[in-house]
Amino acid sequence: MPDFLLELFSEEIPARMQPGGAAQLRQRFEALLADAGIDAGAIESHATPRRLALMARGLPAETPASSEERRGPRTDAPAAAVAGFLKSTGLARNQLEERDTDKGRFLFATIDRPGRPAGALLAERLPAMIAGFDWPKSMRWEGSGFRWVRPLRGIVALLNGEVVPFAVAGLAAGRETRGHRFMGGEASVAIESPATYAAQLRAAKVVLDPAERVAMIREGAARAAEAAGLTLVPDAGLEAENAGLTEWPVPLLGRFDPAFLDVPREIIQLTMRTNQKYFALVDGEGALAPAFVCVANLEAPDGGATIVSGNERVLSARLADARFFWEQDKAKPLEAHSEKLKDILFHEKLGTMAEKVERVAKLARWLVETYSDQFSGATPEKAERAARLAKADLTTATVGEFPELQGIIGGHLAERRGEPPGIVEALRQHYAPLPDGCLPVAVALADRLDTLISFFGAGLRPTGSKDPFALRRAGLGVVAMVRASRLKLRTRFVLEQCIAPRPRQLGAVQSALIDDVALFLEERLLNQLRDEGLAADISLAARAAEIGEPGRLWRLEARSQALAPFIESEDGANLLAGYRRAANILRIEEAKDGPHDGPVNPALLTDPAERALDGALTQAQHQVAAAVQDEDFASAMAALAAVRPVVDAFFERLKVNADDSAVRANRLALLAKLRQTAHLVADFSMIQGTADV
Repeated sequence: MPDFLLELFSEEIPARMQPGGAAQLRQRFEALLADAGIDAGAIESHATPRRLALMARGLPAETPASSEERRGPRTDAPAAAVAGFLKSTGLARNQLEERDTDKGRFLFATIDRPGRPAGALLAERLPAMIAGFDWPKSMRWEGSGFRWVRPLRGIVALLNGEVVPFAVAGLAAGRETRGHRFMGGEASVAIESPATYAAQLRAAKVVLDPAERVAMIREGAARAAEAAGLTLVPDAGLEAENAGLTEWPVPLLGRFDPAFLDVPREIIQLTMRTNQKYFALVDGEGALAPAFVCVANLEAPDGGATIVSGNERVLSARLADARFFWEQDKAKPLEAHSEKLKDILFHEKLGTMAEKVERVAKLARWLVETYSDQFSGATPEKAERAARLAKADLTTATVGEFPELQGIIGGHLAERRGEPPGIVEALRQHYAPLPDGCLPVAVALADRLDTLISFFGAGLRPTGSKDPFALRRAGLGVVAMVRASRLKLRTRFVLEQCIAPRPRQLGAVQSALIDDVALFLEERLLNQLRDEGLAADISLAARAAEIGEPGRLWRLEARSQALAPFIESEDGANLLAGYRRAANILRIEEAKDGPHDGPVNPALLTDPAERALDGALTQAQHQVAAAVQDEDFASAMAALAAVRPVVDAFFERLKVNADDSAVRANRLALLAKLRQTAHLVADFSMIQGTADV
């Protein structure tokens, strides 16, 4: 069975686009084969800076023969209709069959397609596959509609050792490619077959597999660091990016002036990583070392000395710029930077960043004052102080150059000015996905809640897949902090405080707005619980029991986590079955004569099973309600489980629809009491398998 090779050789493909390009090449080729009804034994695709390559092993020599039957027009249809059908099938009139159907007599065609050589199929379909490629950004050929990420320079297409003949954008497929731009020599490389492709490229100093180039970078960088008595700071993203920039990666160690180490470590590392794609190194004590590893794209005759020298000069200039920004910023206290926030727009509908800071500061203080037992490591004064400083570094030159360092730079500046450690940490962690510590959590929580209320109140909430202001991320941050810190916040109460500073703008809609944001946060929690393996129906059933006050996140999580094992237990499963039976009966009867939620009449409980169920439900209601009030949901489930035997006995002994109408109505009221008791725990009708309830 033949193997197939396709290489699309071009000018340098951006590193970030290479993985997607290789994946798309494989997906499009798989779709081509599937459409032709054939399979390959294995398909792999690779990318280097100058090529996309695909290898398919074990292709069939021919496409399978096929037969298709089509129904045409009626036998008495106009001649033009019959002629059109004949043209579409490629058959003559005497090759059609006439058949009677329930709609009349029709013409039928059987189209037999013989197998075709795989090479002919590929030659026919590959041009459209390549022309239909979708790049995030591409270049268009003048005078044609063909687009590619960078100018396409050559195509290799081989089935075993034979060229598959086709052309795209004026380029004819062949067997010629190029090796490494600098080390591969002047001559082109004539690929003999798919089996020799990778080895021939390696001989021309091109490593085809990106994973192998990543390994060369990782191992070579670690060796260079070890030789200097240092340790490489791992960075998988930087490894992948450098692999996308090189076809023959050679890690080299360089150094910079230790005087630059006076600049915060994060600034130095980000300068090296973002601007230069360098790896950072640390010494034996974990401190940043005045050294780096760069990745060259060739083996230089001088061992890389010239390359290293050039990179050292470039990095020195970059670090000098970074130090200049830092020296400017640290010359002023954070309060001075904060003053400029009034010139930064938070959003055109939501005022300035200074106004947001004022709201967040008041809310952070209020949170720590109101929930002092839950923020025991913070004080209201520190919470307000940290909130007023948390956004100050947005106006610094360093953050202007390195936006990724917002918060971190504020922490460094605060530390230099002698702010308490808690405030420093609150600033450092202000933008962290999950801050750690009472003060960082209080300030970050206040900030995210203000953001949600602000944008929802302005009608700028997420819709479908669109979330331009990252409100879902803000909501997930709130949920993550509440869960990690075990915060028992009354969400509606807290959201009312978010609205308090702006009653004029939000007063008319504040109740609906609070409900919207509270339910939005619940949805984020439910999504997290589902991602962690909790069944969706369980969380929704628990949520239905919390509808009275939406957004009480800790209760919703606790109720959901207790409900799941209860439903899986024998008592829970049997009680659920009894609930379903009761709910089904009630649904049918209430459709006839209305609700049966009235009180049970003890005088009509003539059977011991009725009396036992009524007594058990009365006791369970008290126990469940008390346990739910205490947020002891495990005890609530246990109290509900105790009802299960009397429910079973009731259904075994008695017919609900008794002949006596009064007894019947009383027994239906008893079933409604069972339903009400169960709903104190969760809405069991929402649990899987109860769609008919």
